Order: sequence, then C-alpha cells, then structure tokens
Amino acid sequence: MTPHLHNDNDRRGPNHRRFGLFVSLGVSLLTTMVPAAARAQDARGPVKSVEVVILSTMLTDRFGVGEWGFSALVEADGRRILFDTGARPETVLQNARELKIDLSGVTDVILSHHHRDHVGGLVTLRRELAKKNPDALKRAYVGAGIFLSRPGPDGRETNEALALKKEFETLGGSFVVIERATELFRGAWLTGPVPRTYPERNWSFKRTIRFPDGRQVEDNVPEDMSLVLDTDKGLVLVSGCGHAGIINTLEYARQKVRATRVHAALGGFHLFEADAATLDWIAAKLRPMAVANFLGAHCTGIEPVYELRQRLGLSRANCSVGAVGARFTLRDGLDPGALAR
Repeated sequence: MTPHLHNDNDRRGPNHRRFGLFVSLGVSLLTTMVPAAARAQDARGPVKSVEVVILSTMLTDRFGVGEWGFSALVEADGRRILFDTGARPETVLQNARELKIDLSGVTDVILSHHHRDHVGGLVTLRRELAKKNPDALKRAYVGAGIFLSRPGPDGRETNEALALKKEFETLGGSFVVIERATELFRGAWLTGPVPRTYPERNWSFKRTIRFPDGRQVEDNVPEDMSLVLDTDKGLVLVSGCGHAGIINTLEYARQKVRATRVHAALGGFHLFEADAATLDWIAAKLRPMAVANFLGAHCTGIEPVYELRQRLGLSRANCSVGAVGARFTLRDGLDPGALAR
C-alpha cells in the first residue's frame, strides 16, 4: 500500500505527517532543480561560433604587409582576443586597418612566448589603441617562464619580453601568468607551459635560459603555450610557433580540455626545418586525431604544409599556407585567400 504523504487524515500521527511533508518538498525541489542543473551544464558547453583572422605572417594576399612574425585575431562566441602581436611595431596595426578590423575593442592579448616576432607589436598596439579605448589590450596572458633571463654569449640579456615588460606596464598594461591549463572563458583554454612528452626539438637557435637558482641550460622555450577552443566539431588549436611541439601540444590539449578529434590546427608550428622522417612521424601521430583543417602560417614553412596535406589526405580546401587576411570559421572552414588557395 502506497502512503499518501499529504493526507491530513493519515492516522499515523502528526510527526509522520511532518516527515511526509518534508519528503514531498524535497522531491518537489529535486524535480525543479535537476532541469536547472542540466540547463546550467548545457550553458557551459562548447564554443558555438569561432572566427580566426591572420594579421601577421610571411605571406600576404591582397591586403597588408608580410613579415617574419605571427598574430591572429580570435573571436569565440562574440568574445575577441588577440593572439600574439607580430614582429614590427606597426605591422598588426597596418594590416588590421587594411582588413577593416577595429582592434580598439579588444582588451586581452595572448603572448605565446618571448620571441620578438610574437611580442614586437605589443607596446605600440597598446599605446595607439588606448587613444580610442583606455582598456584596449590592457591585459596580456603569458606562460610561466616568459620573463626568465636569457643571457647571450657575451652576457647581455636577449629576452625581448623583458625589454618591453616595464614599458607595457607603464602604459597601464598588466600581465597574467598562466602556470597550467586554464579556461579563460567558456570553452576557451590556454594550455600554459606544455609538458615535453616527445622530444620534438622545435626551436632553431641554441640559446641559454637562466633560472632563479642560477642554473643555466639550453632554452627550449618552456613558456610556449597555445589557445584551444572546445567546439561541437572538435578542438580548434591556435599556435604561435609551437616550440613545445605540435604533437606534445595537441595531446596535452586533448588530455586537459577534452579527448576528442582536432577540428583545426591554425598558426605557426615551426616545421620549416623538418625533414621527411619528422613529417612522417607527425602525420602518423595526427591521423588518429582526425585533423579536419590545417592552416600553417609563419614558421611552419610552405613545403611542410603541402607534405602534411598529402600525408593526411587533406585537400586544398582544408589544408593551406596561412597568409595575412586568411580566415577560419567554425561554420565555413578555411578561407586562405586567392593566392594561398
């Protein structure tokens, strides 16, 4: 026999009726709360819209100037963030102007690592954009280790990020140091420093890094980090140089963000010196990740992009060399521009 929890004629006494009322209210609250919790979980789901526009790289198409550097404007669900700032002070400003992109509303910038070809435009961008919006590029996200000393053979400091740190802060800018994989906003992650699981030697110059305890070792750019967007179609990776290695970075992203396919890998991957054996190994590691789109800009090189296209079974429509003005959207895929296409 099923008890009637709200029955005032229940003969088992007032205490039982109070208990019944409590249970009933609890069931009612749970019924109300579960759908709300489900809705809250849905609200924290993957990024729904993505657009990435290249603002600095070597190749140009119809607009802008090229340089040995990298920068991209990333928009995810309406939130815009600048990824790297190019090499020369004016390049990103000029290219954005020619592409009719207003950067003054962008408050955050990610610096993938300390090399000049990624941080060179930071101070100029902050100074010029702040004339229109005091909050423009006022916050810079950097990986832990970016401000460690890099002494040259003659003892002089070679860390370009150290040189601009004080000037950027004088202009009202601040740095946020990322020590581990961190979600910036819903579905948008910074890897922070990437563990070097595989020996991907993705740096060209033999430089030295000095740690606070006085140790000096070869600089493997430990602060190198990338941006990862979690979408319904898979992960979208934006990389500056990929000094940590494309495989190290993607495997770490799949471990920390979500173990799913890689919908797009965009940016610089430092493969211009890679030999055939290295490209074979990279392709073998990428295949199980089901990479659907690849845009190799900056230090990726030109021939390595075509080699990976062939090895991964991609086409001109979804694997191309990145040029200034090249775009990727979650809806339409790659638009590399007329020349790169």
